[in-house]
Amino acid sequence: MANRLTQIATRTGDDGSTGLGDGTRVGKDHLRIHALGDVDELNSQIGVLLAEPLPDDVRELLVVIQHELFNLGGELSIPGYTLLKEEAVLRLDEALAHYNATLPRLKEFILPAGTRSAALAHVARTVARRAERVVVALAASDAAAVRPEARQYLNRLSDLMFVLARVLNRANLDGLGCDDVYWKSERLAREG
Repeated sequence: MANRLTQIATRTGDDGSTGLGDGTRVGKDHLRIHALGDVDELNSQIGVLLAEPLPDDVRELLVVIQHELFNLGGELSIPGYTLLKEEAVLRLDEALAHYNATLPRLKEFILPAGTRSAALAHVARTVARRAERVVVALAASDAAAVRPEARQYLNRLSDLMFVLARVLNRANLDGLGCDDVYWKSERLAREG
């Protein structure tokens, strides 16, 4: 693994390139750098969500997810290196099953709204989807560049953030608990 940063302003990127964990340099517009940036943004967005009042079990899960996202970022920064374990994907599957079991079945589309924590979870969901799209594009350009677990993890995490947004709307930790905010379809209203 690469050396830890001891100096932040290195000026080595002034030419539009950046160093990967294996010492190679690529353009800052490289798909790998886009993927790294999106995973970093997702991790930061979850950090913002963690600044909100949350149920203890959700908080603990999100902290684990932050560490796993850091592992994913490390893996993306060192082509061919494995940091994200298969168990991380299984953990998300288990969390999805657990939290889905507590929610009423959806009959309509919902809007990314409700409590502040739920809205932040929805933002994290959309960033996870963007990161997933870039990782898929990176894998398409170089199949050996990305392990399937990276794509699977981001796909499951986006689903989980949707489910957690619904859980957080109902948590009522801030006294503003609410139901999902449903999309009002004009066509459905006319037909109803």
